[in-house]
Amino acid sequence: MTIVLIAVAAYLAAALLLVRAVARDRIDAARAWLAPALLAVALHAAYHLAVAWRTAGGADMHFFSALSLVSLGMAGMTAAVGARGRMAALGVVAFPLAALLLAAYHGHGHAPSAALDWRLQLHAWLALLAYATLAIAALLAVMLWAQERALRRREFHAWLRALPPLTQLEVLLFRTIGVGFALLTLTLLTGVLFVEDFLSQHLVHKTVLSVLSWLAFGCLLLGRWRYGWRGTRAVHWTLAAMALLLLAFFGSKFVLEMVLGRS
Repeated sequence: MTIVLIAVAAYLAAALLLVRAVARDRIDAARAWLAPALLAVALHAAYHLAVAWRTAGGADMHFFSALSLVSLGMAGMTAAVGARGRMAALGVVAFPLAALLLAAYHGHGHAPSAALDWRLQLHAWLALLAYATLAIAALLAVMLWAQERALRRREFHAWLRALPPLTQLEVLLFRTIGVGFALLTLTLLTGVLFVEDFLSQHLVHKTVLSVLSWLAFGCLLLGRWRYGWRGTRAVHWTLAAMALLLLAFFGSKFVLEMVLGRS
């Protein structure tokens, strides 16, 4: 319990320090948020490791644990990227979200995991990394939309100066989508190779939605390369593809585990 409280407090402290830095237009110079963010990420990871060591099946991959792990990945990437540039503003969303989902996982309790061999563990971890990376891309898409909207209306808020220029933010968005798309491709490939009997494991709907999301992200990257897609079109495609991915994994897990009581 202590480690969770400290991690949650550190996440919230990092987010508040970032909000203050944005309000004072000192996002580039202020790095006070970094220490509590790194502490929170380390404790968050340690908590999951401690739970994994206590269970025979390894890491807990049930609904709340998976949400918490994805938020851990988002927080870790935000801290790593934010320490080097102006994308620390992502932490205003990513850090409180990680705190909330860690607390939800701790409050809901831990479920024993089925023993997985290394191939299924590889598939699961690739999936979580893909979801975390593409969730960051979705946040970047929202920030890009908000920045474009504010500039069109000539509303020059302080938070605009906390973001990179529009073109740089757009480049970062597509680079993030490219990495996430590669991870999602590996996830689907390992699923085809290593997961057996889709029908008995209630995986058909998850697979269909995941493939649709993969196609949407692929079309977006192709449209960017071939036709120079950008702006609002890129935002809409990113958010639609991410919505499909959320339904594929967390939507199906919620229905199976929380509604139907199946693992």
